[in-house]
Amino acid sequence: MAGLLTPAAAADALAEALRAGLDPETCPPRSALPVPGGGELLLMPAATGAYAGVKIAGVAPGNPALGLPRITGSYLLLDGPTLRPLALLDGAALTTLRTPAVSALALRHLAPAGRPLRLLLFGSGPQAYGHLEAVHALRQLAEVVVVARAGSAAGAAAAEALAAHARGLGVPARPGTAAEVADADLVICCTTSREPLFDGRLIAPGATVVAVGSHEPDAREVDTALVRRAAVYVESRAAALREAGDLLVPEAEGAIGAGHISGTLADLVAGRMPGAGAGSCPQLFKSVGMAWEDLAVAVALFEAAGKGVHGGASAT
Repeated sequence: MAGLLTPAAAADALAEALRAGLDPETCPPRSALPVPGGGELLLMPAATGAYAGVKIAGVAPGNPALGLPRITGSYLLLDGPTLRPLALLDGAALTTLRTPAVSALALRHLAPAGRPLRLLLFGSGPQAYGHLEAVHALRQLAEVVVVARAGSAAGAAAAEALAAHARGLGVPARPGTAAEVADADLVICCTTSREPLFDGRLIAPGATVVAVGSHEPDAREVDTALVRRAAVYVESRAAALREAGDLLVPEAEGAIGAGHISGTLADLVAGRMPGAGAGSCPQLFKSVGMAWEDLAVAVALFEAAGKGVHGGASAT
């Protein structure tokens, strides 16, 4: 997939899908099957008029200790009218492209504009690299601060490696600490943490936070203090209220209600949120990952490879 589609082009494909009328609220929910040994098998189908597809993803928390990727899987792309198989894609690589593209699309509308941004990035895995490159293509960066696992030599080395990668892109970068969110314009969370990564009271009113690391109702990367203060945007209200522990835990605590969500990605793309990114409070975009996004990006990859069979038809 390398070189076929940039995160910006993938974000364009997602925006085109939404403008064409795709409704994320009707997207089939993710199916999850526990696998003996602590893993999980995920099934994510989606369909439009021209195409259909399904991602089969494995989540194996023990894999990194074996030198293997935590996320595995495949994506099967089908012709919509006939359901004839068209392509088999690497599911992990697709996710590594799709998730930063979703974040980039949201950030087009939410990230502060008009000045170089100070980015604080939690995580040092493939999603952290993908998000760094997506944001670098979207906005000028004044500095990148990388926060990896505290107290771990491996975490420190991984943070420095990602910082070095950022410096290779021409951006000043260094490892840092969670308390530095207070000075950040943009905070991106790409971790497997099940507990909040930082004190949400430290986030500046004009800052934007993106959280992509979890899709479980009892796991979260941001705390109740931030959620209570923030204007909250999601891919889909239905998906967020099923899977976004970042929002569901504060709701269970009685700190917020289901109506606390300010808007969706579709609202942002359609221009229905004119005050988004205004800076009067923090902006929080919570992503859980959805099957329609995989399909839109898989179609864009397929057509970019010159294999489209629908005469250049839209991905959705």
